[in-house]
Amino acid sequence: MMTAGNSVSLYIHVPFCTKKCPYCHFFVQPDSLENQELFLSALAKEWQLRSPLLKGKEITSIYFGGGTPSLLPAKSLEKILHWIQKGPASLSPSCEITLEANPETVSLQVMQEFSEVGINRVSIGVQSFDDNLLRILGRTHDSDKAKKAIHTTYEAGISNLSIDLMYELPHQTLTQWQHSLSQVADLPITHLSLYNLVFEPGTSFYKKSKVLSPSLPSEEDCLIMLQQAVKDLESYGLMRYEISAFAKPGYESLHNTGYWTARPFLGLGPSAFSYWEGRRFRNKAHLKKYSEMLHQNTLPEDFEEALPFEDKQKELLAVELRLLQGVDLHLFEQKNGILCPSLHASLEKLLSKQWLKQEGSLLRLTEEGLLFYDSVASEMI
Repeated sequence: MMTAGNSVSLYIHVPFCTKKCPYCHFFVQPDSLENQELFLSALAKEWQLRSPLLKGKEITSIYFGGGTPSLLPAKSLEKILHWIQKGPASLSPSCEITLEANPETVSLQVMQEFSEVGINRVSIGVQSFDDNLLRILGRTHDSDKAKKAIHTTYEAGISNLSIDLMYELPHQTLTQWQHSLSQVADLPITHLSLYNLVFEPGTSFYKKSKVLSPSLPSEEDCLIMLQQAVKDLESYGLMRYEISAFAKPGYESLHNTGYWTARPFLGLGPSAFSYWEGRRFRNKAHLKKYSEMLHQNTLPEDFEEALPFEDKQKELLAVELRLLQGVDLHLFEQKNGILCPSLHASLEKLLSKQWLKQEGSLLRLTEEGLLFYDSVASEMI
């Protein structure tokens, strides 16, 4: 019999893109048949080496991220899912299997094929419904293509549908943001992830940050954008359940909730992170080196850390507080040990600032705390 302690997730990083967006900091490679074959061969080897860890576990979610995983043909995904199904872990009867897709890769036939091989949730990288902003973001679709992709995916039989929207973009106005939000009302989606633009080191936008920064919305407008999003999305039935995530009841992301509640997960593929038995580790962000190491029967890790008890406890609590339902401190302490004195002191400070509130053993962010979550997390960690 499986218990919550047996639940794990899998993340598979598919690094292929037709082009790299100027804001993207993820590891991506040009899409080609040669690169796909190299990737699949190495991934099979990594699965062989890592899968024994899954013995006695139940897989709650599988997430194909990228990159643009929808560039892989359905037969390749079917092959990967077959390895997993034949592996040492059982699949939860309600296992959530998500595929990230870009609108330009979507067609009715392709999405039907993905559905047939087991994909039951799709996350579409829309980012904006304003064509001018899509051009600034370097996207290769327009707003009409994005809407068509959503309807086509739904028509293909995949009804658990998420989209991404971005705000705090160069030259973005409140009117443009309101327009993007208004488009959501008529879309058959169950989930939406909200992202504010960050100039990540190594990206094209980061290199141009001095030029782009003056064109960003003001802090006041960014706050209005966030508040407008919460108000409008909830009026469409998409309820905020995490700082940046909204869902219809029962459609909260099982996979992402695992990240926020420290469910163990294995990351496969170049640059993929894992969190397993309290250890965080990452694969090499280099397709060829990743492949070479695996074919030498060597795990392709280039980073690992196991935080000391107090640091780990602080980080786990800070991350779980992202969920609007809050954290039951009694359950948290049963799982992660009695709160250390320095964390107690931080919580008292945050409660007095009214960024946190406590009702019995339930600790939650206040409305103001939601706005200043980064400061809350910094205080705790």
